[in-house]
Amino acid sequence: MPHKGSYLSIDSVHFCVAAGYCVIVRRPMDEKDAGFVEGQVVLRTASPMDTDAVSILLEISYSHLLRRSYDSNTLELALPYMVKANPMLLASGTYYVAEAEPGTLVGCGGWTPEKPGSGEIVEGEAHIRHFAVHPDWIKRGIGTALLTRCIADTRLVGIHKLHCFSTLNAEPFYRASGFRTIGLIDVRMGPTIAFPTVLMQREIL
Repeated sequence: MPHKGSYLSIDSVHFCVAAGYCVIVRRPMDEKDAGFVEGQVVLRTASPMDTDAVSILLEISYSHLLRRSYDSNTLELALPYMVKANPMLLASGTYYVAEAEPGTLVGCGGWTPEKPGSGEIVEGEAHIRHFAVHPDWIKRGIGTALLTRCIADTRLVGIHKLHCFSTLNAEPFYRASGFRTIGLIDVRMGPTIAFPTVLMQREIL
């Protein structure tokens, strides 16, 4: 368990557990990148005041990035259900936003003990919820920082298993963070939409 005020380091991610913020640093990938300095990104707990900004981020992220894995008809039907910020998540205390500057969100995501859809709670288990990264900020450690924060949080409260309904294109991202694929599953959205996702799980040791 990290000591109070200590920093965890995962690839390009550093965050202070006690203070509750995150600093993303883009490390040089090769000689031509040497000396490049990335700005700070603050990771903070979301609140209901972030509703509009989170909804905008979800729409920009999903409408752009999901095109790689889903056909246009599926997205046209599903996106209206996917891009609205969830009031319960924003008030949960376990949903986070990555902020490049005040009011400018570049990532979001969190966890809850409640299962999406049913609200079912199983002791010792939790669920990754509503992750998104702005298309201009992918591959900079934003998603990893958010997921690392969630894993650290769940470990501290005794969670031993995380579940995730991943989009098709996000499966490699979750696998790189220790999740294993259980299988394909359709998530119901509205009366007629079955949105293809990947059920994934990760043990918390």
